[in-house]
Amino acid sequence: MKTSIYKNTKISYTDQGKGTVVVLLHGFLENQTMWNAFVPEFSKKNRVITIDLLGHGNTESLGYMHSMEDQADMVHHVLHELKIRKAVFVGHSMGGYIALAFAELYPDFMKGMVLLNSTSRADSDERKTNRDRAIVAVKQNYSAFVSMSIANLFSVDNRERLLDTIEKVKIEALKTPLQGIVASLEGMKIRKDREVILHFANYPIQLILGKKDGVLIYDDNIEQIEGTQVKLTTFADGHMTHIENEKQLLKVLLEFFKRV
Repeated sequence: MKTSIYKNTKISYTDQGKGTVVVLLHGFLENQTMWNAFVPEFSKKNRVITIDLLGHGNTESLGYMHSMEDQADMVHHVLHELKIRKAVFVGHSMGGYIALAFAELYPDFMKGMVLLNSTSRADSDERKTNRDRAIVAVKQNYSAFVSMSIANLFSVDNRERLLDTIEKVKIEALKTPLQGIVASLEGMKIRKDREVILHFANYPIQLILGKKDGVLIYDDNIEQIEGTQVKLTTFADGHMTHIENEKQLLKVLLEFFKRV
């Protein structure tokens, strides 16, 4: 585990392997340990960077709100410090929103992008209202909010089968401080629509979706890539493809890295 200081804030990250740089960005209520099953395989032929995003894992919070641009600037700071000039980005859920913000702010850094259970579209009014409700809920009962949020990320069919794993994910999620949770909810709520990137990017993009994702509506998500060069991979399960479909996802990502 390495650390960097960004705007007087401690950032935690890892840096392993040699080759094409692959930056792995976790989602909301997650941290860089979500990639533990993938890093050994990825780092055989690539240089793999995992980062705890602002207010998550061992990275401190920066303020009351962490916009996707704030997060992208922090990621850029880490890459700049490591003298990295081009990378492939893989973002899970909120990590995908951050990868898109990064792509808009720093297009020259982009070698490829994978949006894993993520979307380029802004929150609908309904989702914005739900984010506000979530902020109230987490302030009222932090652990109940975290436990329920994590369970809902898995498809209903898998909740029984993956009981032990879900418990482990909850334990990691409960390390996320209240401030980090609220700051992310505020930041996701105001994020911009970046669908235009999917239409005009001059690097390969892959969208990976779960058919039974309870967080992102599958049919809406497919709409955003109509008429684009974005490659789609669909799995049968929920929002946690990296756990629910781990082996198949590993294969898809390794093929993508080879292609870029």
